[in-house]
Amino acid sequence: MTMPLYVQGGWFIGALLFIFGLKGMSSPASARQGIVTAGYGMLVAIAATFFIPGLQNLALMLAALLIGGAAAWISGKQVKMTDMPQMVAIYNGMGGGAAAAIAAIEFAKGDAHSVVTTVLAVVGALIGAVSFTGSCVAWAKLQGVLKKAWRLPAQNAVNVILAVVSVGLGVAMIGCAPAEPVLILGFFVIALLLGLVVTLPIGGADMPVVISLFNAFTGLAVGFEGYVLGNPALIIAGIVVGAAGTLLTQLMAKAMNRPLSNILFTPMVASGAGEAITGTMKEVNALDAAAMMRYAAKVIIVPGYGMAVAHAQHKVWEMTAILEEAGVEVKFAIHPVAGRMPGHMNVLLAEAGVPYDKIFDLDEINAEFGQADVALVIGANDVVNPSARTDKSSPIYGMPILDADKAQNVIVIKRGKGTGYSGVENALFYTDNCRMLYGDAQPMAGEIIQHLKTLG
Repeated sequence: MTMPLYVQGGWFIGALLFIFGLKGMSSPASARQGIVTAGYGMLVAIAATFFIPGLQNLALMLAALLIGGAAAWISGKQVKMTDMPQMVAIYNGMGGGAAAAIAAIEFAKGDAHSVVTTVLAVVGALIGAVSFTGSCVAWAKLQGVLKKAWRLPAQNAVNVILAVVSVGLGVAMIGCAPAEPVLILGFFVIALLLGLVVTLPIGGADMPVVISLFNAFTGLAVGFEGYVLGNPALIIAGIVVGAAGTLLTQLMAKAMNRPLSNILFTPMVASGAGEAITGTMKEVNALDAAAMMRYAAKVIIVPGYGMAVAHAQHKVWEMTAILEEAGVEVKFAIHPVAGRMPGHMNVLLAEAGVPYDKIFDLDEINAEFGQADVALVIGANDVVNPSARTDKSSPIYGMPILDADKAQNVIVIKRGKGTGYSGVENALFYTDNCRMLYGDAQPMAGEIIQHLKTLG
């Protein structure tokens, strides 16, 4: 059916707003406006859809929009910034699931489609279903519902078998379209199971890349199903999101120096004895830590997931303001995979009021650690582990790290003596210039603030 010009025009305007919104998200300074712009694009696209001639089930559509919109509004208002990664994961999964559901309905209707349209519908259904269950697993891990990675015997063989079976069923659906209900059901069951089985063994250290990958999957699935429905807004929005997610996935994998296949099929676990770590962990108290930073000329702060868990970003910014008032230069160094999703630390610091011009990524800040009097590491672990540069037997060997160990003094705020998500012992903690301040980041930062005030 040829859509009226006013419907196509609405979809086109919505697609343009999606693109402008994504462009705005490329900079922290314009990200908020970019999100609002993309939101208006969604409203325009939805409104245009209601003007399709002969549209049915209007009451159900309105009810779904009201229920979904209310749930999103309430959860969006209540979610903590530290819980944002799991919200992104589950919302992303809902997008992939919606794309798969669209394909399922089209298959069930049995309408005649061209071979190209049927192929795109099958591909979109497959990656959308994988994204749905995979994102649900990512949410469960980030939320703490699943507290460990589950790995099956012959895990990679199971992955390959499920992938081959799902592709084979998809080819069968294309070859005998319209497909029988049993074939359609079998295809979706295997596709959903594939997303589940592939994601379960992946640990928290790799979760930022996994979220980016499933974001790309969801975007592509939406774009393909948009072609099936003849909806240019879905096509453009889906392909743009898919392309952005793919690029981000590549950048994140590069930041970890691990190929995507390694992340998906080879879990990051410590294996072998590795190089022997010499030295001992040396503890420091909050007063000494405060004095070291108060009388420093330059301090570089390296935040990690421990800062997020402790909700310490506001205290850290308060501490920074006191140091700057005393004439200390303070900068923030962010590793690309710090936290549980891309940009996690940037969002937390921005929420606390840290100006964008004080936040630097790895490539911008690494050369400055050698001139820093103090590097303050707050809840970060693997991203500052010098073993990544020297220990070829380490699972994180070759991963670009923040050169915190090159600062004159290093202070690490850490809850305990455990390893990071990779399970690798951090050689930084044993170096002569490193001191450990044990405890949750928020109360420790609070103690430092109190001592800084007394130091004057």
